[in-house]
Order: sequence, then C-alpha cells, then structure tokens
Amino acid sequence: MKLDVRLRTDLVHAAVDAAAAEAIGFDGAWTTENQCDGFLPLVAAASASSRLHVGPSVAIAFARTPMTVAYLASDLQRLSGGRFLLGLGTQIRPHVEKRFSMPWSRPAERMREFVVALRAIWQAWEDGSDLDVRGEFYTHTLMTPAFRSPPHPHGPPPVLLAAVGPRMTRVAGEVADGLLAHPFTTERYLREVTLPLVAAGRAAAERTSRFEIGLSAFVATTDAEVAAVRRQIAFYGSTPAYRPVLDLHGWGDLQVELNRLSKQGRWDDMTSLVDDEVLEAMCCVGSVGTIAAELWRRYGDVADRVRFNLPGEVPAPEHWATLVDACRAQARSASSASSVSNASSSFRNDPGTASPSS
Repeated sequence: MKLDVRLRTDLVHAAVDAAAAEAIGFDGAWTTENQCDGFLPLVAAASASSRLHVGPSVAIAFARTPMTVAYLASDLQRLSGGRFLLGLGTQIRPHVEKRFSMPWSRPAERMREFVVALRAIWQAWEDGSDLDVRGEFYTHTLMTPAFRSPPHPHGPPPVLLAAVGPRMTRVAGEVADGLLAHPFTTERYLREVTLPLVAAGRAAAERTSRFEIGLSAFVATTDAEVAAVRRQIAFYGSTPAYRPVLDLHGWGDLQVELNRLSKQGRWDDMTSLVDDEVLEAMCCVGSVGTIAAELWRRYGDVADRVRFNLPGEVPAPEHWATLVDACRAQARSASSASSVSNASSSFRNDPGTASPSS
C-alpha cells in the first residue's frame, strides 16, 4: 500500500513539501484545486523530487477541455520522467456553470467521453495518426504537425477518476486506470458498493490492465483533530449525492437532518449529530500505532494507495512522519506474518516436505 501526502496549497511551498515528502518516505504527493491551480505547483514538486509520484487530486475536468488537459498532462509526464498521475473530477454543477462558466450535463457520460478523447489525442501525438474525435460533448478533428506534442519515452500518464455515485464509479472502471475514492466513505461502502461497481465497469469494457484504488482516509490523533473530522463529515453528509454511503449503514435520516440544518446555517448543530459510530466508520482515531494498524486492517487488501486526510489547514509533510513510520512497520509486520503463514501452510499441505526450510 503506497502512502501519499497532500501538498500545501500555497505555490511557494510546493518544492519544499515535495522534497520533504520524498525524504520522509512518502510515495506520492497531490495538489487540490481549491484555492489555486491544480497543475502549476506540480512543476515545482516534480522538479524537487526524483522518486515521488505527483498529481492533482483532483483537477476539475469540466473546467477545461480534453485538449488543454492533454497538453498539461503530457508536459508534466515528460518533466517528471513518468511520475505523473492525472487525477480528474467533475465538481458539482453550480461550480462548473457559475464559477467556471462552462457547460454541465450528464456528468458520467461527459466524463467517459472526456477520457476517451484524452486517450485519442495522446495516441495521435504518439504515432502521428489523424485526430478524429466526434462525440456528443467534445469534437477534436484538427492536429497539424506544428501543434503535436513531441513524443517522449514515458508514454501517457495514468488517469484516475474521482467518484462517489454508482454511475461515475462504473465509468472509472470502464475508461480510467484508477479510482480516487471520496473521503466520505466507509470500509463497508468501499467493499460492498464501490469495488463491485468498478469491477462491473471493467468487465463491461473488457479491461484487464492494472487498476489502482486510491483512498483519502480521515485520521485523527487529538481531540481537536476529531472535532475537525466531525465537522467535515457533517458538511459532506449534508450533500444529497453522498446519501448512499449513509443509507448503506441505515443512517439515511442523518443526511436529511444535516441538509436541513445546512440551509439554516446551523453548522455547530450539524457537527453534534455526527456521533461516535459514524465518526469511527469514516475515520481512524487513536495513536499513530493504532491508526496504522486500523488502516491496514480496513484497507490493506483493497487499497493501492492511501493519503492521510486531516480537514482544515494542510500541515507540512513532517506532520505525518511518525505515522508514515508506523504504517511502514505495520506493513513489514503483516508481510512477515503472511510469509510465516504461507510457509507453515506449505509445510502442512505437502507431506513430502521434511521441514519448512528444506
């Protein structure tokens, strides 16, 4: 399981944070496109590191076109030496239409076509073929030699889609290389809903290539951090689109009440409704050792990468150093236990073996 960190949103910190994250032992570093551009800090992050995977989590696809994203992603893949991960998400309709002044309709279908168009553009650059994308939402039919991005040895970057609802989750399985699960999730929802939908999408598209599951997991070691996570869960829970997560656990009425209070601006009252049962289903709470063990127990067999999620101001990577060490120790312990178990099983099941080490 790879461990990732979120870079601070201030562009000034991108290079410093990336270098620190690599030294601490993180595997990946992500930007968020809230208060700054999601791509620009990655230029500094890629240049300041040599091993770290870097990417936006997530860049808002519908604020751009497949062509603009294709150029950005290709440039960052070249600059990073093949370490770029393209995380894409939709945002919600009011932001796309009223903040970005871009069209919105049928987001799952639009995202599917967006990724298909991206791949067609990259393919045209790679092999010099004609560009002929004629879809319902995007049309790309002009690519003269002067505007082809030069090929490089690293190939197109992996595309990971953010998804919560069933239709977008299935689309991720159909056309993407990975899924970035929303932090408003639980182990049960991931296993019983998310993963089967991804599998269904991949089966429908007859895809057999590697697929990554990335999580942004809430963690809290102090009372203040627990309070921050409660507030964030209450905020997310007020959104109707996220109700299926609560419904699965029999908590659907909580979403209705959170939504009602949010419309009245009663944020403190919302937070108090997130009880310990809901909190602990969505957040690993305790010492760093406890959190590391719980992350491994919940997600060790299903998640390819995990990013620690602490709502509020983004801390520097050094904040997570002890948790990274604890997670690495947990992984080594689990690997050792698995090796012993496998060896013992092999010995017991093979009557012709004189000893486990022979």
